Amino acid sequence: MNIVAVTACPAGVAHTYMAKKGLEKAARKLGYKIKVETQGSMGIENKIEAKDLEKADIVILAVDTKIEKASRFDGKFIHEVPVAAAVKNAVKVIEDAVAKL
Repeated sequence: MNIVAVTACPAGVAHTYMAKKGLEKAARKLGYKIKVETQGSMGIENKIEAKDLEKADIVILAVDTKIEKASRFDGKFIHEVPVAAAVKNAVKVIEDAVAKL
């Protein structure tokens, strides 16, 4: 399973990066590959490229604010949750996304 994700909160500081770390750790635990882009106070970091999207089975958006370049995910299966969900229980976020495929 290949996953791409975007994390973004209104302030774009702590929770954005906590959600990224949580999703990466959960994906490793579940045996999935993941690339997590952050959109925060530092702008877009670890940008999801077209080649990443081609391989992606799922797009997870752990966001509490509008993200930049959202249209690139058109046509992909998107599972959107609040940032807090990815911080508190990223394994559940990923499992719920996979279950909806």
